[in-house]
Amino acid sequence: MRIPRIFHPTPLLEQKEVSLCEDAANHIARVLRMQVNQEILLFDGSGAQFPALIKNLGKKNVLVEVLERTEHSIESPLDLHLGQVISRGEKMELTIQKSVELGVNSITPLISERCGVKLNGDRLDKKQQQWQKIAIAACEQSGRNIVPIIHPVTQLDGWIQEPFNGVKINLHPRANYSINTLPTPLYSVRLLIGPEGGLSASEIEKSRECGFIETLLGPRVLRTETAALTAITALQVRFGDLG
Repeated sequence: MRIPRIFHPTPLLEQKEVSLCEDAANHIARVLRMQVNQEILLFDGSGAQFPALIKNLGKKNVLVEVLERTEHSIESPLDLHLGQVISRGEKMELTIQKSVELGVNSITPLISERCGVKLNGDRLDKKQQQWQKIAIAACEQSGRNIVPIIHPVTQLDGWIQEPFNGVKINLHPRANYSINTLPTPLYSVRLLIGPEGGLSASEIEKSRECGFIETLLGPRVLRTETAALTAITALQVRFGDLG
């Protein structure tokens, strides 16, 4: 049986007893139905993981003893920042979940001219928290010990103008480059993925002016969530640690 992995939001120290948050306690006690003296793996985002033993089980609280700190990194050598124009409903959640599993280091949800999602105030804050929880859960599942940051929602125009020391890519069906013909070596990428309706002509031109390389994925037109995950996979195969 695979040892369950649980994220802990504050720094962990070996040989210490730690009380887990209510969500983690509920998952361990009610979903996994674990017992006292069973082992779990904790991680705190520092890059290490911490084997721990369950010492006490309650309805809303689980007390564990942290046994040791072990350095364990499965991070890709490719630093990948995804700029994803917000898609509707579960598509955005799927993109975040799977891109984290594939090794993305950070994600910025974007608003563009053709973005069909309107968020503001409390709804925006709740979405931000929900997306970060999805990223954490994807790390728990995939074995990553560093949690990617879900940045605050940003206007596309501002994001593409941010300083960046790496290669910037915008997918385009009539591009001169494919991922297989991008310049090498390549260690750091900003990947821009547009909405369901695509970027407007002015946004494409502005991204070009800001140094984004128009890149071709293939002959077929892909949905926004498919395009993001396909591009990330192709980049990881060529420049990262897949394949």
